[in-house]
Amino acid sequence: MKQFGHTRTKVTPNHAFITPDTHVKAPIVGWDNAEAITLISPHMGARFTMYIALIEENGNVGPAGEGVERFIFVLNGRLIFDDGNKETAMAGGWYAYCPADAKYTIRAASGSQMVLIERPYLPLAGYDAPEMIIEHENHKQSAAFLGDEDAQLKLLLPDDPRYDMGVNLFRFKPGTPLPFVETHVMEHGLMMMQGGGVYRLDDNWYPIQQGDVIWMGSYCPQWFGALGKEDAIYLYYKDINRDPLLGK
Repeated sequence: MKQFGHTRTKVTPNHAFITPDTHVKAPIVGWDNAEAITLISPHMGARFTMYIALIEENGNVGPAGEGVERFIFVLNGRLIFDDGNKETAMAGGWYAYCPADAKYTIRAASGSQMVLIERPYLPLAGYDAPEMIIEHENHKQSAAFLGDEDAQLKLLLPDDPRYDMGVNLFRFKPGTPLPFVETHVMEHGLMMMQGGGVYRLDDNWYPIQQGDVIWMGSYCPQWFGALGKEDAIYLYYKDINRDPLLGK
């Protein structure tokens, strides 16, 4: 209850669980008629930033900083993404990968919300820079995770060494868990898109539902089990394809 200062949000040195009741909006320099909710950032120990952008009609979101790559996923509304060659109308389920220092504009044709994930791009010797991607998640096929047909994983970005980030959609049938507790060098940013369940982070157990966000630092023990009567779906980021000695 708000009058008693209650919230499910919790921030620790190696993970964070952020719930919508604690969101704070703020303007971002270079954005017009738009605000951001900064969910994950280096201030908590992460090596990337994750926002929700809230854009008024005819508002726009400026480009990422120098050397910074960006992934966007549209939650609702209608955006116009201009890559300099053509304009793409993007509604819910559309996403884009914008390489570091790419030229593009994002304008809202109606009030819109989207998730933004940003991090400094780490070039890989012997490889060209990654390409811009504009796609709808319905156009991507999912596959059974470790052979479990009730846990479907959809890769939104290519499995290609040029890309140093992966962003996926994970869908679980009710009652389906991850097969084991994962502990690994990769960190995650996660948003629950539909349904819910229980998430284990370190030795904490969190009831998670639509709109909740998680940061998982490197080597944070993590596990999920889906509960309820509808499929549980979450969008998540991870860092990939780089030497851990050089990848900070």
